[in-house]
Amino acid sequence: MDLPIGARVRHYRGTRQQAVVAGLAGVSAEYYSQIERGLRIPTIAVLHRIAQELGVPVAALLAEGAAAATTAPDTAAPSIAQALMGYGPPRSTEPAEPGVLRERVEAAWRSWQSSPTRFSDAADILPDLIADTEHAVRARRAGEDGGPRRETLRVSADLYFLLRSYLRRAGRTDLSMMAADRAMRAAEDADDPLRIAAAQWNLGHVLLAAADPDAAEHVAMLGVDQLKPRVKAGDEDCAAMAGALQLVSVIASSRRKEWWIARDRLQKVAAPAAKRAGEGNIMWTVFGPTNVALHAVSIEMEAGEAGEALHDADQIDTSQLPSLERTFTFLLEVARCHDLRREDPAVLLHLLQAETLAPEDLARAQPARDMVVGLMRRARAMQARQAEQLAGRMGML
Repeated sequence: MDLPIGARVRHYRGTRQQAVVAGLAGVSAEYYSQIERGLRIPTIAVLHRIAQELGVPVAALLAEGAAAATTAPDTAAPSIAQALMGYGPPRSTEPAEPGVLRERVEAAWRSWQSSPTRFSDAADILPDLIADTEHAVRARRAGEDGGPRRETLRVSADLYFLLRSYLRRAGRTDLSMMAADRAMRAAEDADDPLRIAAAQWNLGHVLLAAADPDAAEHVAMLGVDQLKPRVKAGDEDCAAMAGALQLVSVIASSRRKEWWIARDRLQKVAAPAAKRAGEGNIMWTVFGPTNVALHAVSIEMEAGEAGEALHDADQIDTSQLPSLERTFTFLLEVARCHDLRREDPAVLLHLLQAETLAPEDLARAQPARDMVVGLMRRARAMQARQAEQLAGRMGML
């Protein structure tokens, strides 16, 4: 259980009255209440008496760390990591046709962007898909027919884009970087400019997750520059991809706390590109006007301008987005805005909505875990109890 002492005490108290447990433990009701709210740290002697009254060992009330983790826990399925490292079963059969692999990869992407149980689904789908795709790439590496080889490499790049997203959200930034690198190699070998740009977009997001916004921005703007001739020639897909890369630069500015630069780039560069592209999902980036509006909310939230972020959020309709993840992230950021304002009922409401939409994502989201702990510490009794129940469903207890 990764909760602080006060939250653990509250959890084990259950439905018993605070005043009753406090009296039996020989402390005042106010002092006991402050322990549960995280305002006081009890002495070992007091903690021992509380543990006796709650019927649990003292160790059950002691947090293992002084602070909550700041990085996502590793929740990647071992079978996916093993397949990525080449530990899958031998593939001595004929390689799958590129069209068959394409259908499987696109089905995996649709599941990843729309299923509320997408992590569980990915654990079932991806290991065999990785092994089959790698087998096909190796089998056609020296082939004379360039068509099947190039299409297999395109499929491989698309699969590794998906793996980059899965692994980053499963807490494996190291393997996510490996997946992004493999996607880049496959896109370059296929000589596919659009996929090379998509690989740069994916690498940019890995670098953002690794807290290197400067490198992320460099990679993204390199991609924008490389796409310029095709954008000028009227290639709409490349124009949309360039817009998605501009959003990486916007996020990088925000991470450096350059709020005005981020806002300026969003409004003057990304927003016009999104308006021209319309709502879309080029290379699964979900680039379009709604996604740009979501980034505006993110900037204000990260800048601490919770009121402005909530005002912007009120204007957004995410119902038509092709990606469940973007809607989930939006709900989480709205919850964080309310958390900044200590509007506990609204925080809880949006967390519960996020749980309904994507329970597996919520359990893996460190900001959500932090907000749940905060509610358990400070919220009113009924809301704190609901937060505790939510913590149990998220695997925090």
